[in-house]
Amino acid sequence: MRARIRKWWHDTFNDWAFRSMIGPSQTRNAVHGADKYARDYWKRDIEQRKQFTREQRERRRQQRAAR
Repeated sequence: MRARIRKWWHDTFNDWAFRSMIGPSQTRNAVHGADKYARDYWKRDIEQRKQFTREQRERRRQQRAAR
């Protein structure tokens, strides 16, 4: 149980401060003028969000198929 909470906390709040600084997920000029590290980090963050969405979609599809 503790490991699940720790994982959830890490997945939810690990990058929270960074995400709150750069604003909403956008694909055009979202971090215009930022340094290379910030842009790369932003790209990784977007990819992680997209991956999470893909996994959720696949999980729901499998649940529907199992019914």
